[in-house]
Amino acid sequence: MSRKPMVRPGGRSARVQEAVHTAVRELQAEVGRPELTIPLIAARAGVTPSTVYRRWGDLQELLSDVAVENLRPDTPPQDHGDLAADLRNWAEQFIEEMASPIGRAYIRDALLGAPDGDNAARCSEYAAEQIDVVLARAAERGEDAPGVELVLDRVVAPMMYRILFRPGAPRDPEDPGSSGSSGSSGSLTAEYARGLVQDLLDGLDAPH
Repeated sequence: MSRKPMVRPGGRSARVQEAVHTAVRELQAEVGRPELTIPLIAARAGVTPSTVYRRWGDLQELLSDVAVENLRPDTPPQDHGDLAADLRNWAEQFIEEMASPIGRAYIRDALLGAPDGDNAARCSEYAAEQIDVVLARAAERGEDAPGVELVLDRVVAPMMYRILFRPGAPRDPEDPGSSGSSGSSGSLTAEYARGLVQDLLDGLDAPH
């Protein structure tokens, strides 16, 4: 069953959100994150500080909301003609974006602003929606495909664990996709992402 895409706010609420989010991004580039304040952001966005406080509560909540929106994919995954290629390319792009300094900053802000886990759930749903598109295409082509949750568990979860908790860990010769030698360049590579996908697909083909 295909997942229902997450709905963005509309009307005035959407206009306020866009103006405030734009102000945050511009001011971060101009003055840096440490200098950001709610009054400064509100002035740039053309709204009152009370509007920002009513909607977001405090600066961390606002930065978290901006981070979650920045983590939302802009386009559906590219169609490369078969499931293996589609998953490999999606996983490579995912690890490249999320393991980058700006990607890690967005993840940190997203999680800090919602200790109850709501933002983590939203970000997980972004990935699930993208994977669902890839798997639906595979089904339309008549290919055997895993479920969304299995891809999240076997491909996305290992990448996110390393991004969050082991970003500087050296490559292990037993890592998926490893050439068999350890190194200091780290494991957050396209090769690692491809290896996770290959291990997943090999498991689907294995006799039961």
